[in-house]
Amino acid sequence: MAERGAHLTTAAPAEEDRPSVFEVLAQDSLMGAVKPALLHAVKILATSNPARYGFLWRRFDEIYAILDMLLQHHFLSRTSASFSENFYGLKRVGADGTRAAHLGLLRRQHWRSFLLLALLPYLHTKLDKVLARQRDEDDFSIRLPQSFMQKLYRAFLAAYPFVCMAWDGWVFCQQLLYVFGKTRTHSPLLWLAGVKLSYLTTNDIHSLDLKPSGPALSPSQSFVEKCQRLASTAVGGVAVSLSTSLSMGVFFLQFLEWWYSSENQSTVKSLTSLPTPPPPLHLHSQETSLTHIKVCPLCRKVRTNDTALATSGYVFCYKCIYVYVKANHRCPLTGYPSGLQHLIKIYSPDG
Repeated sequence: MAERGAHLTTAAPAEEDRPSVFEVLAQDSLMGAVKPALLHAVKILATSNPARYGFLWRRFDEIYAILDMLLQHHFLSRTSASFSENFYGLKRVGADGTRAAHLGLLRRQHWRSFLLLALLPYLHTKLDKVLARQRDEDDFSIRLPQSFMQKLYRAFLAAYPFVCMAWDGWVFCQQLLYVFGKTRTHSPLLWLAGVKLSYLTTNDIHSLDLKPSGPALSPSQSFVEKCQRLASTAVGGVAVSLSTSLSMGVFFLQFLEWWYSSENQSTVKSLTSLPTPPPPLHLHSQETSLTHIKVCPLCRKVRTNDTALATSGYVFCYKCIYVYVKANHRCPLTGYPSGLQHLIKIYSPDG
């Protein structure tokens, strides 16, 4: 298999410092494997202790985006590469070739790379979640009064899947052209940032060793400048700690991402499934019990459009539990972290 695919890296006369398609795709998939693994770890913490760790689950996207910004800014400043690119021995250089590679990135290239690496994935994640909520509202005919701006907003969300499809097509074409040596970048994000990938050299590693880890303080500086220097040093220290921990645990995180992937869920369930617990004993009369189990815990009325919350097992009216979970992101009775994807409609035989 490797012999048959070897021609992909030599289909066109490539430059010596041009990474192969396997290397660039491997570094692209690295950060994509880290986030799902961290998300599952946070989910376990939030489920075990909702009062203490529930906010980590509710604000995971924002917390991860802040940590990712610190990490990527540190590596772009120190190595002219993202974390995953530096992990695979790559660096970013100007696509036009007017600046020497060992001098690092231009200021505009640095900030374009930073925004495309850290901010764009966060916006993409939030838009995906908003689109999923809109689909749930459309599927169950939950329509609220809308203003003109809200209608424009929904029109944008309706066009968003087609934008994603066009973007994925662009990425595929760019990678295909990169395989045959027709373009210098494998990703539209690199093209938008005005950079390309190259190998780290011995001179680059030597210059990194000589580069100071943080700015030095001098007695002549003002108090504000000293505070800025200390804040910069603290941010750099946090980024170094994150990069060190990720470097040591990246393979473990990739294993977790594979273990809890959707393709492996059937195996996980067969190995970790527990027997179904027996139903609770009813101490009241049969008539009272039948009346009680048909009451929604939120509105205290007979349930309509029964819907179970998968995280706790309780059954509610669909409208009641939909509105509550959308606003509070937890079960109203147990406090377990929950989302709209955990709502399960129950259809009775006579319905």
